[in-house]
Amino acid sequence: MKAIVNPFLRKGSFLAACPPSEGVTFPCRLTPGYLSNHPRPMEPADLTAHRCVAYRNAHGELSPWSFERDGRAVTVTPGRGPVFNDADLLVAAALEGFGILYILEDLVAAPIADGHLIRLLEPWCEPFAGYHLYYPDRQGTTAFELFKKTLRASRAA
Repeated sequence: MKAIVNPFLRKGSFLAACPPSEGVTFPCRLTPGYLSNHPRPMEPADLTAHRCVAYRNAHGELSPWSFERDGRAVTVTPGRGPVFNDADLLVAAALEGFGILYILEDLVAAPIADGHLIRLLEPWCEPFAGYHLYYPDRQGTTAFELFKKTLRASRAA
């Protein structure tokens, strides 16, 4: 049985979805030193004047940065900064002060905890539903069914 873990709910798919995680955010992060040489962005549109550490997917497209506040959605295309297709390189570039980073919060838990990265635009970084487990809409192996049951039970706890 093949399964996919993805942070975005795909509605209308032939796959069934199981939400194994709580809500997560895609906040902007940067090193405290970056702000000593640059003004703090107050709105997502302000990011266009900053160096942004961006992700480029396998198709060569820059991943847009999505924000929401009070029901108002805003999308910004990052620019003027290094571009990578690897999360570790994105984080490393941000830690070296190359620009602002937009990444799932759980991928930068350690640098946040030790104060090497700080959060930006907090009012614009509302949590979304979290990760979902996608799998073919049919009965799986006993082990896979137990795995799904455990995920659902841990979410309910």
